[in-house]
Amino acid sequence: MILVCWSIFYGAQSWAEEDRLPKIYIAGDSTAAGGVEGARGWGRHLQTFFQPEKVQIDNRARGGRSSRTFITEGLWDAIAAELQPRDIVLIQFGHNDGGSINDPQRARGSLPGLGDESREIDNLQTQRPEVVHTFGWYLKRMISDTRAKGAEPILLSLTVRNIWKDGHVERGSGRYGQWIRELAELENVPFIDLTNIVADVYEQAGPEHVANLFPRDHTHTSDEGALLNARFVVHGFQALREEMWSPWLSNEGKKVPRADPSNVLIPKVSRGENEASQQRFLNTPFPSDRSLPTLWLIGDSTVRTGRGRGELDQFGWGDPLQNFFDLGQLNVVNRAMGGTGARTFRTGGFWQPVLDMLQPGDVVLIQFGHNDNGQRGALRGIGTNTEIRDTANGVTETVESFGAYLREYVQEIQDKHATPILCSLIPRKSWEGNAIRRYEDGHADWTREVAKQQDILFIDLYERIALRYDEMGQSAVEPLFADQGVHTSFAGAQLNAQCVLEGLKAFDNNPLAKFLFDTEQHSQDNIFFLTR
Repeated sequence: MILVCWSIFYGAQSWAEEDRLPKIYIAGDSTAAGGVEGARGWGRHLQTFFQPEKVQIDNRARGGRSSRTFITEGLWDAIAAELQPRDIVLIQFGHNDGGSINDPQRARGSLPGLGDESREIDNLQTQRPEVVHTFGWYLKRMISDTRAKGAEPILLSLTVRNIWKDGHVERGSGRYGQWIRELAELENVPFIDLTNIVADVYEQAGPEHVANLFPRDHTHTSDEGALLNARFVVHGFQALREEMWSPWLSNEGKKVPRADPSNVLIPKVSRGENEASQQRFLNTPFPSDRSLPTLWLIGDSTVRTGRGRGELDQFGWGDPLQNFFDLGQLNVVNRAMGGTGARTFRTGGFWQPVLDMLQPGDVVLIQFGHNDNGQRGALRGIGTNTEIRDTANGVTETVESFGAYLREYVQEIQDKHATPILCSLIPRKSWEGNAIRRYEDGHADWTREVAKQQDILFIDLYERIALRYDEMGQSAVEPLFADQGVHTSFAGAQLNAQCVLEGLKAFDNNPLAKFLFDTEQHSQDNIFFLTR
């Protein structure tokens, strides 16, 4: 967990007792390096946001380097040799890793992915034999070396290039952002989703405004653009929500918003502050390949808990579900948000970004109910009745029934020519004799009724899981929960994901059938969370 990493990282010794100031090293390419006029990197300005008497920024990023050449040229070893406990290393590569593996001019490409594949070459540029590894292999080396010195690695996704299509800026390039995110999960490394932080703001500013930040080409920014990217990096620090480094911030650093960073570029934004801060804090995912259809998951913490990294050993069923699908043919994007219900997922601003990204052919799995009670929830039932409430921030809101909100999701998804699938909520660990308690006239029943009324696909997840629990018995079910009875362990999340899969396979017209692996064993062999 990140909290564990940071507590070990800082330890109990006060900073005043140390002879050397902690350093924040930057390992990256030209988009982070100091650069030249018209092609500046964000590392040039990072010290502006930190007090030099508290922490030093040591920018070792070098133009033209990939994760591979940063190591093979000895640039990484130079950093590793100096690292001390309390240091931080910001690691950002990918722009140059897609180049040629062996070329007389630029032999800098790495093999794709995070695996252990390698290739022996006679390097045409260096005139020496070399074993070329995957992008992930080189980053793992940096992570391991950093931790060996008691320092803390932080991975960053790429800066954003000025490349637009249909009003959307490129969130790339390639799949490097996806691989960096996955590696952060695998290695339990803090991750700053710089690509999506920047892209969100660029899209709100528009292509004409953003073009002014790229005077030379579509990759490298002006000094103004580099300063903006540095602000976004600091915002990423804020989004990690670790307070230990807060005393390092300068006055300028303290001005960087913890929530929505858009006002550093444009004065007014459309999405709510709550959505912006929560989405970035939780590193919510995006489709890795927008040319592919996407399976979207929306719901509460029983679908995605926290950052989806197993905080408090809790996992939602959306975490292992992706492993049943061929991710080369389908994006699986889990945008569930803890603490939300059918009402607050909308009013909190979490639904609109998903709706904006929906494309024809997409599928949306919807599961709510756990947080739709009381003052924060929707009205009971599926009727058309409403109630006027004063919210905590002083805004008057017209609150609808649980079923009315579900119908709105269904209609909006269908309007986008996508397919909604309703799921009843997962059961709590609440027993009535030797069986899980069933509730009449509750959220599971209401979800079923809405699905029937709207003539859409429905997975009775509550009943499917409850039947499994009944068969297993109380002692066997106990390890499937990570708390008193709401949030599941990874084993419980796996069982629930299998029940979702069974529900999908039971459909005569399963819209996801062609993306499923032939056997469950194939998916089990690829569940990376099992390494935790």
